[in-house]
Amino acid sequence: MTELAPLPVGAPRRLVYLGTPQMAVAPLEALVAAGFEIALVVTRADKRRGRGAELAPSPVKAAAQRLGLPVSHVAADAVGAGADLGVVVAFGQLIKPDVLAVLPMVNLHFSLLPRWRGAAPVERALLAGDETTGVCLMQLEVGLDTGGILDRIEVPIGARQTADDLRRALVDVGTTQLVDNLRRGLGDVTAQVGDATYAAKLDPAEFAIDWTRPAIEIDRLVRLGVAWTWFRGKRLKVLETEPGGSDGQSAGASASGAFVAPLSVECWRSTLTLVRVQPEGKPPMPAAAWANGARPTALDVFGVEPASAPDAP
Repeated sequence: MTELAPLPVGAPRRLVYLGTPQMAVAPLEALVAAGFEIALVVTRADKRRGRGAELAPSPVKAAAQRLGLPVSHVAADAVGAGADLGVVVAFGQLIKPDVLAVLPMVNLHFSLLPRWRGAAPVERALLAGDETTGVCLMQLEVGLDTGGILDRIEVPIGARQTADDLRRALVDVGTTQLVDNLRRGLGDVTAQVGDATYAAKLDPAEFAIDWTRPAIEIDRLVRLGVAWTWFRGKRLKVLETEPGGSDGQSAGASASGAFVAPLSVECWRSTLTLVRVQPEGKPPMPAAAWANGARPTALDVFGVEPASAPDAP
């Protein structure tokens, strides 16, 4: 078992920050505003956005450059930064044991560990229909989100909350939690308790709506902001829905994916009402406006893949 560098006694002042996506920007900005010295920011290497486009920095790198902070793309560089502590927020890479043996690190993780360890805790909690999630400040160790807990805050998941809404709420809570814990000094570490579940990265194959599932499950997928379906051989993004009747309100006489009423689609023993959609090659629009142009009939069925379909987006 890897020997971890001990967490600092008292409040750390000089930090290395490791993060990548937009949700990791607010905590970095808050640490700077709170007066912590950021010796180094580590993030992923620049990537191309779109075919032939120029290299673009990660959101965290862009924020670090705006704040005048030094940036590296190599996690091992954290060792030589002379920091008291490493702070990890959605970094997207495992930290090697030789780094953790020298520099203690904490991780702000957006779930109630040990539930939803891994890459997509926000999305998996929403897809599973969890009523509560939260933010854990944990000591980083070699295992995937297995470290001991320093602080834990529960956050309710609203019945109509989207993944973007939930992500913003968790970042707000976690940012305050992180700054407060570092200001007063890190306390005792408590082992995780309970059955572990893993939040695997979302596969694009999961984005296509399966109309044989219950409406409430499809609605959760829609709330992730990635759902789409086939309609008359073209992709239709489904941006907002409202679960309708279930267990008796929809008799299931129609095929799954068929229109059973204006803007209502048959699912497993339930119906789903379309609220907002985006046809292929067009901007988002109210579902009623789309239906006025498309004029779907009872013979139209969502999810029927054309004979030679291109790869899913």
